[in-house]
Amino acid sequence: MDIPALLATIQELVADWGLRVLGALAFLLIGRIVAGAVRSAVRRALNRSNFDTTLTPFISNIVYTLVMLAILIAAAGMVGIEAGSFIAIIGAAGLAVALAFQGTLSNFAAGIMLLTFRPFHVGDFVDAGGTAGTVKEIGVFTTTLATPDNVKIILPNSQISGAIIKNFSANENRRVDLVVGVGYDDDLNVARDTIMGVLDAEERVLDDPAPVVAVDNMGASSVDFVVRPWVRGTDYWEVKWALTKALKEELEAAGCNIPYPQRDVHLYSHDAAAD
Repeated sequence: MDIPALLATIQELVADWGLRVLGALAFLLIGRIVAGAVRSAVRRALNRSNFDTTLTPFISNIVYTLVMLAILIAAAGMVGIEAGSFIAIIGAAGLAVALAFQGTLSNFAAGIMLLTFRPFHVGDFVDAGGTAGTVKEIGVFTTTLATPDNVKIILPNSQISGAIIKNFSANENRRVDLVVGVGYDDDLNVARDTIMGVLDAEERVLDDPAPVVAVDNMGASSVDFVVRPWVRGTDYWEVKWALTKALKEELEAAGCNIPYPQRDVHLYSHDAAAD
């Protein structure tokens, strides 16, 4: 074996392929930075153009993925791998990854469905997958919510698409459902007029649809009215809290009782000497 010739061959291969590999790695590193910058630029451009905020993260991430794929193909060419062969390798690897990450792919498919059919948008308040919160971002694999107490919740898209979705922001108006109980000895006409007066005094209650006030139930300790005014969705909680307070105060001022469950306890004395 000609050792000097072998060493020379190895040195030549290292010098040739080593530079190629180092160049490809440097190209990948710089390309990743460029891809990130392109993604940020696309996101800023979409935000400035008032594009749909629901699709903005999705499109910017797709652009990032496409740029990175082009960079990987170019880097493969730098080390002598033809584009066709590299694409075939990616296809084979993709099949293996698909089998290994079926759950992840189901999240991806669910994300596409959510972005296509739009059951909710960024900014909507929803109950999705059993979790309630404001939608902050709809991603390819996950959806991010913020709960009313500002806790960040990340849900897999497959968990959302396979469950019931309640979108509280989809419609402009919402109905406030309240139940108000008065005593059996109270005048029901006075109680109803008082309730209607409270609704008329609240400017945020809508005239159309008209509010409903009706005797609904005769309970164990009260006669119950259903009180159902309509309000704008953005006013829902403020109006509900304000009406609850005002109804109690005005009904008491009108002489109506706000009953609560009571139990009468009768005590009997026992004369032990009579036994």
